[in-house]
Amino acid sequence: MEIRPHRKILRKKTREIKVGKVSVGGNSFISVQSMTNTLTTDVKGTIKQINSLEEAGADIVRVSCPDEDSSKSLKEITKQVNIPIVADIHFHYKRAIEAAKMGASCLRINPGNIGSKERIIEVIKAAKDNNCSIRIGVNAGSLDKNLLEKYKEPCPEALVESAMFNIKLLEDNDFFNFKISVKSSDIFLTVKSYKKLSELCDYPLHLGVTEAGGLLTGSIKSSIGIGKLLMEGIGDTIRVSLSSNPIDEVKAGYEILKSLGIRSRGVNIISCPSCARQAFPVIETVKELEKRLSHIKKPINLSIIGCVVNGPGEAAQTEIGLTGGGQDSNLLYLSGIPHTKVANNDIINKVVKLVEEKIKE
Repeated sequence: MEIRPHRKILRKKTREIKVGKVSVGGNSFISVQSMTNTLTTDVKGTIKQINSLEEAGADIVRVSCPDEDSSKSLKEITKQVNIPIVADIHFHYKRAIEAAKMGASCLRINPGNIGSKERIIEVIKAAKDNNCSIRIGVNAGSLDKNLLEKYKEPCPEALVESAMFNIKLLEDNDFFNFKISVKSSDIFLTVKSYKKLSELCDYPLHLGVTEAGGLLTGSIKSSIGIGKLLMEGIGDTIRVSLSSNPIDEVKAGYEILKSLGIRSRGVNIISCPSCARQAFPVIETVKELEKRLSHIKKPINLSIIGCVVNGPGEAAQTEIGLTGGGQDSNLLYLSGIPHTKVANNDIINKVVKLVEEKIKE
């Protein structure tokens, strides 16, 4: 049984592009991205982190290329991983050319600091020659100085003008395999910029609130910004930028998509915040279940409710439900139907066993 949103999100139809083997835009699923924080020259460490991110559910991973040794390290890295690698390029256009030759599936270039029009044209040629896509990554913190002089400060008009200038530059050079982002650390500026850009073009959009902060604050800011845009049908691929383990970015990304009924992966636990009515320790139980079920990839919905106020109603909408009962007599439901009673000290093992049996069906 799958919980479906009451309101179906009508996603704006964009062009479909390819980032390696992953389709972005069009009718393809909304992909989840993250970025490594290892030194790219640490080839083994970077490969290990990319594989960990893939295991967590990342569809695409970005790798920083600040110098020649880093961009040339991509040759070995791309050979040993399964998912597309985006080369993150700033300041020096030659790093983009090197990365394209070394096997990157996409080049992320920031128009504000990549250099002249002639240099961007050289990057386009390298992308064409090596079957590589491009992300135009406009950022409020690094806008072109001419735009800052014109608008006095970062604003939606400035971000979108930068994006549209570079869109035309790519189009004029017969290059269309690209996506765009217009990010800011300010939620309002981010949302307004993406909405304005979405009205002006049909290229796929990479969503994100940049430099969002730590795990808690960054997840909240990203959920508001990315979530609002997704609810309006805007966005084709996302990255939750957190000052935390990159795996947390992937988890947060999926939580945003799951909460909107867009894409599911792993266990979705519906649980109450606990109160004096709880018949078992809800918070500790949920924490342990999240840990014990973190390896599950197949979508499945659980409800863990501490008492009978909302328990039966939530259990009716999930594959497995638990409702707290008096005198150490909690009730387990399967697909909304009462199944068996379970004592407090048996809850975790019993629920884990049922989930593992369910995903094998």
